Amino acid sequence: MMAYKLLRRKKDGSLGPLFVGRASRLSFGVTYEARSDLPHPGLAHRPGFHCTRAPCAPHIKMRLKNGEERVWCMVEISGEITPHQRPASQGGLWYTAEKMRLLREL
Repeated sequence: MMAYKLLRRKKDGSLGPLFVGRASRLSFGVTYEARSDLPHPGLAHRPGFHCTRAPCAPHIKMRLKNGEERVWCMVEISGEITPHQRPASQGGLWYTAEKMRLLREL
């Protein structure tokens, strides 16, 4: 299933997760399996890759004061996929997925 993932661009140009597993670097064409053992202080425990049906998450800033840039990528998600209906102000339909492969940056 195709979906969209918001990632952060690191200073070296690589891409990584926004919150959980921030030290990770993700590459295009590689299938990743979600981990449930990463620390996530202050966040609810929701294992899986968090992706959206459309590249829209109005509640998340695209550029932070420290210069961090966030970018949307088209991804393919597979394995166990759970839909989560959220308000439009939070992007609408989200998925948590067991597996994810980055396809391209938008």
